[in-house]
Amino acid sequence: MRKNTGNPSTFTSLKWFNFFLYGTMVLFTSFFQLYLQDVGINKLEIGVLMSIGPLVSVLANPFWGIWTGRYQNNRGVVLLMLAGTLVFSQIIFQANTYETVYTAIILFYFCQTPLFAQSNTLVLSYIEGTPLRFGSFRLFGSLGWALTAIAAGPVIQYGGVSVLPYLFAVLLGLSIVSLAAMPKLRSSIGPAPLPLRGFGLLFRNPYFLFFIFFGMLVAIPNTINNTFMSLYINDMGGSKTMIGLAVFLSSILEAGVFMLCKRYLRRKISVLTGWLALVSVLFVLRWWLMSQATLPLEVAFIQILHSITFGGFFYVGTELTMLLIPAPYRSCGQALYTLSWGGISGMIGGILGGWLFQYLGAQSMYEFCVFLSLIGALGYGGMWLFVNRGGYRHTSAIHDELEEGSV
Repeated sequence: MRKNTGNPSTFTSLKWFNFFLYGTMVLFTSFFQLYLQDVGINKLEIGVLMSIGPLVSVLANPFWGIWTGRYQNNRGVVLLMLAGTLVFSQIIFQANTYETVYTAIILFYFCQTPLFAQSNTLVLSYIEGTPLRFGSFRLFGSLGWALTAIAAGPVIQYGGVSVLPYLFAVLLGLSIVSLAAMPKLRSSIGPAPLPLRGFGLLFRNPYFLFFIFFGMLVAIPNTINNTFMSLYINDMGGSKTMIGLAVFLSSILEAGVFMLCKRYLRRKISVLTGWLALVSVLFVLRWWLMSQATLPLEVAFIQILHSITFGGFFYVGTELTMLLIPAPYRSCGQALYTLSWGGISGMIGGILGGWLFQYLGAQSMYEFCVFLSLIGALGYGGMWLFVNRGGYRHTSAIHDELEEGSV
């Protein structure tokens, strides 16, 4: 099969596609909650609605992956997903009954949640056989996320949350146009096969299970903050511009954190476990500061810690998964790590955070986040001590057990 080739305009369109796609999604993750509250939905119901996404993604990701592999047309599948996202988002914004909202948001998430994974595969397919690096295209996505957030804030402040459907439609339409302007792929990187068999074997690795468990304790508060931070600022009397600033500050340094981690962190289990403990402590500090904040501007500047905490945790966690899991099962391990961080923790965080915010208030919600993150930090600290005292067996020993279990 021929390798993909392209002229500079093709790759420029691909960068703008990433920019507009990530810009569209930041509108949904950061401002959609304000729209729901404006139409009379309380915080618990908002949490339930936002938690549907991680649940739907468990089915949506393999569904779209199978169709991509069957037809070898990643560009066409992504265009279909974008069209579905656009249609169902507008149905959500026009819905006037709870039943319609819930039905439309399930269909919306079915098209939207796999978009990031599919778009990454799309970029890799277009640049295959070229000297171009994935990072430069991903950087445009990060810029789209940050710049759209800070630009949309004043627009929504001036026009009200009723302009959100139009902003969403315009940006999503631009991402569709950018992708449609690119030539068809001559070859496509297919999705990795679903590693169902390996999931059962991973449960025989206690170190990995503890890593996943403590990670969920740290991830749940992160989901709570992502879901309710904009409502927290709004309840303080902060403007939509302030919400946009908070999201901008939370994401603008993320690429730099990834680069520093890649350059300076040693790929050693004892080192990475220690860094997870340290990052978890920073999460504790972050949620304590959020619980004590009294001004919207304070909340906005606290979000600078997001790039360090989330960026550091996710990078280190990905690297540690590679070391804890034997090579034949690493795709399984990464899938379980992603599922626990974004899927299970996302569902729990949305519902739990909504209940806490609705009935106990924002301060109690963030104090509970401090409690969960502290347990996670202590757990990782204990793992670090255990590893440094020689209690950890090398991956090869676990690999032998896994091999015996697979016979």
